[in-house]
Amino acid sequence: MKKTAWILLAVCILILSACGLAEEKNTTEKESEQTTEVSGEEKVEVTQEIVEEEPIEESTEEIREPLYELNPANWTLQPIGDANPKVVLLTIDDAPDKYAVEMAKTLKDLDVPAIFFVNGHFLLTDEQKANLKEISDMGFAIGNHTQTHANLKDISEEQQQEEILKVNETVEAVIGEKPKFFRAPFGINTDFSRSLVENEGMQLMNWTYGYDWEKEYMNAESLKDIMVNTEYLTDGANLLMHDRKWTAEALPGIVEGFRAKGYDFIDPHTIKGIE
Repeated sequence: MKKTAWILLAVCILILSACGLAEEKNTTEKESEQTTEVSGEEKVEVTQEIVEEEPIEESTEEIREPLYELNPANWTLQPIGDANPKVVLLTIDDAPDKYAVEMAKTLKDLDVPAIFFVNGHFLLTDEQKANLKEISDMGFAIGNHTQTHANLKDISEEQQQEEILKVNETVEAVIGEKPKFFRAPFGINTDFSRSLVENEGMQLMNWTYGYDWEKEYMNAESLKDIMVNTEYLTDGANLLMHDRKWTAEALPGIVEGFRAKGYDFIDPHTIKGIE
């Protein structure tokens, strides 16, 4: 009997020990799962904090305050506030035909800003579009001078719309933005073109004086002289020139002549109405 009792006692002890180990194992596994869950939550929280603390990238585009505004009475540029009044604005029409890139490089070397007014019929080939892109990449403002240089008063409103919007579409496709300025061929606008230009967010522009289409000024020397010494020169003058061989040749002398008279050159990006 005693032997049997001892055997039963030993079996009970073994059963109790096994139960204890199993319970300890389950407890350990539950604690491990809880630890894993907590670690996962902490990981999510840490990740969220990192995302929340990342700095927000600010735009690097320079915002320039308007310094000049157009006077439609004579298309000069009037200073705003304390802006320098003794200035002129250079503009080049009929670009980019044959000499626009050369003229842009000349002006870039001379540190002179300008507006290049482009025609759509000079933006038909990949080479012509590359010329436009090169001019824009040098920092020059781009203007719309219509698709075919048509006289707007001689065509229908539908045709006027095509003349203007087609250039906007082409320019935007090439340089990533629409032209900032519009100049009508021959300086002739209609009520429709004025309204369309305003709706497109462009600044309507004409000019104060220009000479390079007149026969007697189709050489560099006479053109340089008249541009700087004309009776029409005034503070804020809006100067019209074209993509022409003699104009390209006269350009350095024209810039030098204005600087000798104490004139500076307006950055088109500082003209009110294009911000």
